[in-house]
Amino acid sequence: MRRYARTLVAVALATTVVSGTAGWVSGNAQRAVTGPPPGTASWRADHTLGRELPDPEWATPAEVADFFRGLSASDQQALAVRHPLVVGNLDGAPVELRLRANARALKAAHDPRYAHLAEDPHRRILAFDPRGRGQVAEVFGDLATARRVSVVVPGSDIDAGTFDRTTDVYGTPAGMAKSLYARTGPGTAVIAWAGYTTPVGLGPDAATGTLAEAGSTRLARFTEGLAAAGAPVTTVFCHSYGSVVCGLAASRLHIADLVVLGSPGMRADHVSGLRTGARVWAAKDPGDWIGKVPHIEFAGLGHGADPASPDFGARRVPADDAEGHTGYFAPGTESLRAFAAIAEGVNAGGVNAT
Repeated sequence: MRRYARTLVAVALATTVVSGTAGWVSGNAQRAVTGPPPGTASWRADHTLGRELPDPEWATPAEVADFFRGLSASDQQALAVRHPLVVGNLDGAPVELRLRANARALKAAHDPRYAHLAEDPHRRILAFDPRGRGQVAEVFGDLATARRVSVVVPGSDIDAGTFDRTTDVYGTPAGMAKSLYARTGPGTAVIAWAGYTTPVGLGPDAATGTLAEAGSTRLARFTEGLAAAGAPVTTVFCHSYGSVVCGLAASRLHIADLVVLGSPGMRADHVSGLRTGARVWAAKDPGDWIGKVPHIEFAGLGHGADPASPDFGARRVPADDAEGHTGYFAPGTESLRAFAAIAEGVNAGGVNAT
């Protein structure tokens, strides 16, 4: 009976404590953005090339890549001009074509929420979906020449408006990715991926896996699309609730390394439960408030074992100087140094499995 009571208390705590990057605020229920990108109906009706276009909902990234390889550069560009939101979000389409399509879509958006993304012509926006709170992916580096490609998956309270906010910079996907790229340099590329509907503050969304399930499907397809386009992802970094997304996607990610930081759990009791061939790494600063989250999963609430605990079986990343929940990518930290080594595919500074 006492054990049952403790479990109920833990579940109550999980409901009220599990959150992402913003911390202690009340949560609002979110509806996950799913399905094909905006403009799909017009794309499906386009027969100007005299052939069927690959269906954004049903075609695999490999099929999309094969289709574009069979087009001339002028035909590819014409499709990007006519259907920028489809081409810009079409996994498997050529990277440079997606970048041009998204630049066009952002300029045409005329939405103040996205103005900051369109102001700098040098920004490389690999995905832009204006639906809901907005979803964005940005590339740092050159995917065409990179030997190693990393993707950063953020936690709660991230959308197009907070993607690169100037406060709490290293708690944003753009800030994390930019810092990692600056530490790794030539031969690598880093993608800040805010491509799923994240929870807002505290509440059931943050304590359950519903949004993470939808996000995991989008993440797996995104990485599959990059591989089909000739830029396979080698490492995925997952912060906070993003690690729940990555835990659910792990078996579908064909990567060398999976790194979680400030994690509330990955919906697995042990690294073997992730069913991945990737090396799994975990970082948690002693002062990170995520350590107060009960690492349980009961009736769909909570996200399971602590990936940074010795029993989970992940390789530990030193993070004692990360300073809280959003300091893991701060310049000069042990964690950033280790992350850079992992991203580069070299010995991570003596980091060993625990």
